[in-house]
Amino acid sequence: MTNQVVFAHKDFVEKSKLGDRQAQYKLYSLYVNGMFNVCIRMVKSKEDAEDILQDSFVEAFKNLNSFRYESTFGSWLKRIVINKSINHLKLKRVPLVSVDDFQNKVPEPEEDTNITEEHLNVDVIMSAIKQLPTGYQTIINLYLIEGYDHVEIGEILGISSSTSKSQYHRAKKKLIALMN
Repeated sequence: MTNQVVFAHKDFVEKSKLGDRQAQYKLYSLYVNGMFNVCIRMVKSKEDAEDILQDSFVEAFKNLNSFRYESTFGSWLKRIVINKSINHLKLKRVPLVSVDDFQNKVPEPEEDTNITEEHLNVDVIMSAIKQLPTGYQTIINLYLIEGYDHVEIGEILGISSSTSKSQYHRAKKKLIALMN
């Protein structure tokens, strides 16, 4: 059963590898909306997200022969989209503060929180995330929404996993404050 899910679009992928434009368009149609959502969460600008999305699909189709079915096509494409989004943010010099250079330890977040059920509305949470500084948004998006762990985030952003963890804890604390 898993193979059917993992290789759900294998026919389109294989035809696309051979240069079949209709198959490429079908793959594009299947994934464009989801990948646009990933882009927009990362870069916040519709125009930048559209550019990154197009570059991502061009790169994916150009390198389709390197896709080896070790993951779903969507996961492989999403990795390209996220990497291109991160590179875009780096070019814009969005700062992520490294705490490795500081002596102070980040205290463990308190398990407080006066978060009520009304705060758990997705729109309220997404609105609060948009109010976070861009570096915090990036960490929150990669960790909570895209599902990367801190080691992977560290590799993607070129920071240590401890920096990723501390940035995440700070971002979460600020997010909770914004929602209260």
